[in-house]
Amino acid sequence: RITLLELMMVKVSDKNSVTSEEMNVFVRHADFLADCFQEKCGAVLKLTAAADVEDEEALVTIRLLDVLCEMTSNNSQLEHLQAFPGLLETAVDTLRLTHLAGKQAVNIFTATHAMTGQEEISHPAVGFKSHLIRLIGNLCYKNKENQDKV
Repeated sequence: RITLLELMMVKVSDKNSVTSEEMNVFVRHADFLADCFQEKCGAVLKLTAAADVEDEEALVTIRLLDVLCEMTSNNSQLEHLQAFPGLLETAVDTLRLTHLAGKQAVNIFTATHAMTGQEEISHPAVGFKSHLIRLIGNLCYKNKENQDKV
């Protein structure tokens, strides 16, 4: 699943080579990806426990968020995902929970807290909060209703 999401990420982020037919496929799959993210977003919080660094569900969720960020960076998919029920609320709630989890334990979600001395820890969840903020920002872009919700 992670490999498939990484392949989708490469294809979505390369806006020049995506045909209109492929773009329509991505829009149709956007609902499925957003729904999967909503169901699995809590799995990332398990990564605060050191034993769960290789939790596959959490890694899939991180990749889902990356793909959703790229999809919402593209105008043809943005409006569709802005109207997706509950996606914005899930992203805001997950951001709150990761912020709280970062305060209660070692904060693995931001790069500044993931450094020990001069060595950077390459934890899969580093940058998760920034990607959540990016998704929230994209979902609020030129959308007054979503801006009011946030």
